[in-house]
Amino acid sequence: MLAKQIASIELEKCYAIAPLHYQGKDHILVAAEKINDCLLLDLDGNVEDTVWHGPGGTMSMIQVPGSDGCFLATHEFYSPNDGERAHIVLVEPKSAEERVEGELNWKVRTIAEVPFCHRFSILERDGKKYLIACSIKGHHEYKEDWRTPGAIDVAVLPEHLEEYGPEHPIQWTRLYEGLVKNHGFSKERDAIGEYALVGAEEGVFEVIPPSTAQPQWTIKRLISTPTSDMVLADFDQDGKKELLTIGPFHSDYVSVYHLDEIGNYVKVWDAPFLMEMSHAIWARSFYGQEKALIGYRKGKRDLVEIYYHEGEYHIHPLVENRGAANIYPFDHQGIVRLVATNRETNEIGFYDLVG
Repeated sequence: MLAKQIASIELEKCYAIAPLHYQGKDHILVAAEKINDCLLLDLDGNVEDTVWHGPGGTMSMIQVPGSDGCFLATHEFYSPNDGERAHIVLVEPKSAEERVEGELNWKVRTIAEVPFCHRFSILERDGKKYLIACSIKGHHEYKEDWRTPGAIDVAVLPEHLEEYGPEHPIQWTRLYEGLVKNHGFSKERDAIGEYALVGAEEGVFEVIPPSTAQPQWTIKRLISTPTSDMVLADFDQDGKKELLTIGPFHSDYVSVYHLDEIGNYVKVWDAPFLMEMSHAIWARSFYGQEKALIGYRKGKRDLVEIYYHEGEYHIHPLVENRGAANIYPFDHQGIVRLVATNRETNEIGFYDLVG
């Protein structure tokens, strides 16, 4: 593929990306890792509104299912060394009656205090909706203090989120603990609905919400290799999804694992060069071929595509020297368009990917 840049928006330490359906149209949200704005953009990369000016520290955002522009986001997770005040906020567009000229058009309120929450999401499975929150660590006393592992907490998604807050907390259930550098998160889907992959020093874990067939949360370790981020894709089109990983934490090694005959993931490929501090990751079908995109934040700081062809895995650069922290590809008027938060160059980039 080739990447043609169509828009560039400056936002210092831009980081999180999420789609948002609002007022009958699709939009893109982008928020900063440090104290800075959250922007609402159209699909062509034009800024439509500013949602907040701070406090930032936004690692994750997701629309509330069925809502018109309401979404959840993390605030005040500025880094693994400064995330003890992390919390989840509910963001709602103000009604026409609530809007005041010169003020922002969005209401922001805390609904859950979740210290060191790095990734969270909403999972829909078998007709029910659940919150999942992953803390990167449990406690902190000094820089690079990893003595207290993180955890996975889950809850039924409340119907009326606006009723929750510090005085009326969400009832979380501790699903799993003991996860050091609990960083990676990927939402996946099977025939029943959505589930999650979680990556940490202890490996990659498959986390499946309850369903009629399985009424309890289930968690299964897929590999034991320290993993920073991961995603599933059927690169070789054999009907079984491969596991592509970045590891260890905030590190340089990209690998592919293939399911063997008895259902275990076995490593089949390592990238032939280091991608320093690999971080951005996505996999999907691009013009009929399953591919993954990886962005790395040090060294050459490229965004590359990884694909399988004629019995081998290949790497091809798409965007050079931008340092993407996160990416979001989407279909737009017959092409695949990509949003990248190029954190290392303080730029939100919009690209058309041409097959």
